Amino acid sequence: MPLQSSEHLISSYEGELIQLAEYISSMGGLVEAAITNATNALLKLDHPLANMTIAGDKQIDEMQRKIDEMAVSMIARRQPMASDLRMIITSIHVANDLERMGDMAKQISRRSLQIEGLSLAPKFYNGVKHMTDLVLRQVKAALDAYSTRDATSAVDVCNHDDEIDALYTSLFRELLTYMMEDPRLITQCTHLLFCGKSLERAGDHATNIAEAAYYLDTGRQLSAQVEELHRQQPKE
Repeated sequence: MPLQSSEHLISSYEGELIQLAEYISSMGGLVEAAITNATNALLKLDHPLANMTIAGDKQIDEMQRKIDEMAVSMIARRQPMASDLRMIITSIHVANDLERMGDMAKQISRRSLQIEGLSLAPKFYNGVKHMTDLVLRQVKAALDAYSTRDATSAVDVCNHDDEIDALYTSLFRELLTYMMEDPRLITQCTHLLFCGKSLERAGDHATNIAEAAYYLDTGRQLSAQVEELHRQQPKE
């Protein structure tokens, strides 16, 4: 009988770990959809879609609370060690980054509601769409690295963050040009600047998730590993 009880506890514990991972995956899917919808609402000035995205943020917030509560409960009841403890701890951090990305999507949607009849060069709209595609690629890659505990893929995600930053800088300069040429566009272009910044910040949070994936796989902080490699490089 004691053996059966022990096997039941192990099975129950493994089930909770699987459930926690599934919650992270589901939350990631909600965030990816929110970013996609928010950007579409901005580019098409689709106010119903923007309002739907804003309302949908509550579901993302609820998922974060569910993950936090489950993780804290597991730590208290199961007293996990080693890789299991890392998995539970990082799930809290990943859920927080996903929640912040949901907030970025909500902010883009709210600002899109303030824009009416704005017509800019196609280059700008293509730039925003490209930036969104890059962010979504980063989010997916970071979540994949986390779910598979792949440190190499996590490092790759971090190495691609500069592409998003460079594109944001390009959009920033383009919007400043529009405002200088026509002061009547200042208010609406300011909203667009903040939308671009929200996308850039979403990319930063994807990098945070990748760093969590690296820690989950190796037990080491990626930033500390990079600093150590730099110290080991010979000076010229």
